[in-house]
Amino acid sequence: MNKLKNMSDNTIKNNPLLCNPESGICEMPDFSAEEFDATEVVAKVNPVKVIYFTDPICSTCWGIEPQLRKLKLEYGSSVEIEYRMGGLLPDWSYNSGGISKPSDVAHHWDEVSTYYDMPIDGDVWLEDPLDSSYPPSIAFKAAQLQDHEKAILFLRIIREMVFMQKKNITRWEHLATAAKNSGLDIEQLKSDFEGPAKTAFEADLKAARAYGVRGFPSLFFEGNNGEREFIYGAKPYTHYEMAVLKLYPDAIKTGYSKDWEALFGKYISLTAKEFTELSGVKRNVAEQLLNDLVLKGNLEKLTTKNGCIWRLKA
Repeated sequence: MNKLKNMSDNTIKNNPLLCNPESGICEMPDFSAEEFDATEVVAKVNPVKVIYFTDPICSTCWGIEPQLRKLKLEYGSSVEIEYRMGGLLPDWSYNSGGISKPSDVAHHWDEVSTYYDMPIDGDVWLEDPLDSSYPPSIAFKAAQLQDHEKAILFLRIIREMVFMQKKNITRWEHLATAAKNSGLDIEQLKSDFEGPAKTAFEADLKAARAYGVRGFPSLFFEGNNGEREFIYGAKPYTHYEMAVLKLYPDAIKTGYSKDWEALFGKYISLTAKEFTELSGVKRNVAEQLLNDLVLKGNLEKLTTKNGCIWRLKA
């Protein structure tokens, strides 16, 4: 980690955790530019490639989960999403924006939760605060070395851990639990975490500088002819769909079953906002439907002070 930590020495000490709900952006430290060939990013397989720069503790990235899940359902045959880690919080060696220590983040996360209607409990910053987002980012890169789809599930699980369960996801025991629950080989994950995953994470940070990333979420939609559409921050679903269709007008929207069994069969956990986005039912109707399924024994519900999440009952 020393090499990675030293990468923060040249940063401007801005505030990477003060996410602006109105702009929908979590800013990051301003790394100096380095020469980098953006073609090093994995070659496109589908007609549209999305290079998605994110971070495990980016609250705004958690806020766009409903849109991304819908995009995968409707345009998954035309769109491939490549997840890249951007290094939101190298350490706490800065002081700006009213946030200079972990406890300052707690109230801010509570406000962001309300704005995006996605459950976030900021008390993790009071009870067991993280000192960096680098360890969970490296763990994600280690998961990617094993399996792309399992890595995405792993990222989802550690986000639920930090945003809802108030778990410090820099701790190995939590990362190991997430690995087990996402079907990854824990010993292999640990070996890669201590070795090649660090190099992969460094490559992501280098790519972020080359793309000019200054905050999260940053999504670069790229067509086969070199065209590019950029979506910065949280945006309504139509923005993502329009970016795909502009680059690939022949993209066909895939129909999918919107009943609860099909949706939970695809995504094992859903918030009310996600269920609303994916099912098309109104927000208040969605929550009542989900609660009724809990009463019937089909789903189980985790309640936090700022919202709930539902999952298939084990």
